[in-house]
Amino acid sequence: MIIARRRRAFRGALAATAVTAVMATTAGTASASGDPAGAARTRTAAGAQQQARGVQSLGPRVRADGTVETPSFALTAVHKRTAELYLYFTDRKGGFEPREDVGVTFEAFADSIDVDNDKDGWSDGTWYLYKDGKLDYLWIDDHLDMHTNHVGTGWNIYTTVLSPGNLAGAKEADLIGVDKAGVLWEYLAYPDGKLTSRKRIGQGWGQYTQIAGQGDLTGDGRADIVARDKSGVLWLYKGTGDYQAPFAPRTRIGGGWNTYDRLLSVGDLDADGKPDLIARKPNGDLLRYSGTGNTQSVFQKPVKIGSGFQAYNLL
Repeated sequence: MIIARRRRAFRGALAATAVTAVMATTAGTASASGDPAGAARTRTAAGAQQQARGVQSLGPRVRADGTVETPSFALTAVHKRTAELYLYFTDRKGGFEPREDVGVTFEAFADSIDVDNDKDGWSDGTWYLYKDGKLDYLWIDDHLDMHTNHVGTGWNIYTTVLSPGNLAGAKEADLIGVDKAGVLWEYLAYPDGKLTSRKRIGQGWGQYTQIAGQGDLTGDGRADIVARDKSGVLWLYKGTGDYQAPFAPRTRIGGGWNTYDRLLSVGDLDADGKPDLIARKPNGDLLRYSGTGNTQSVFQKPVKIGSGFQAYNLL
């Protein structure tokens, strides 16, 4: 494990230099010209830069074999009025560090979806979903080279797109999407972000106003999701590990979740190895529901971790 940490630290030191150069050459252009590709590259580089600063502070999330089962991703915040992009990186104590101004506008994007395919606890790739329906995948390899893959078009048919993690037993995190008719579709992912043809895995998902998940909520090693219906009831969909039917029938978690206008997960906020849920109130208060790792009580009681977040679209 010591060797693995030293390797991360060495790679991080190199990455700090490399991504600073990337940000310097792309941020100004992306901000000035509204270049969406430049904005995506700058965001990806900013995430790698933060990783370089934190490679030696993973704490209890690192297992003996050097892998991290639940990643910690940055919270992407796009200012509703200016479309300026800010990133909130986890402090690994249950909340976020002060926001970082990435220096670009993000108005061309509908979503950004991070994945951790190499199990080091950090994002190593990001899907960027544009408002015009284009989907790209960006990643930085072990040689610190940045790559972009154009994955496809027509993704604006979906009202929700997210990656809860690996759904089919392979190494890579996969994608799911709910279309405007309420049909749930699954895409299995390749290492370069390309996807298989979609597979229909459910219907009736139009009843949900929020869907979230990032990793294993129940302690069985499979990625799960939660979904809130229009009456405010939160439901758990346990992962099965079978790509033909990746989710088990739903289980009710509780009611009253309409008090929040946004639910999402960026993985493990409190460094206990379990994924957590983030909930925002309309007044901008941000709360953390720490994961328990069991099905009897999926989340602990909420803890307030911020305020003023009503100014953002949270991705």
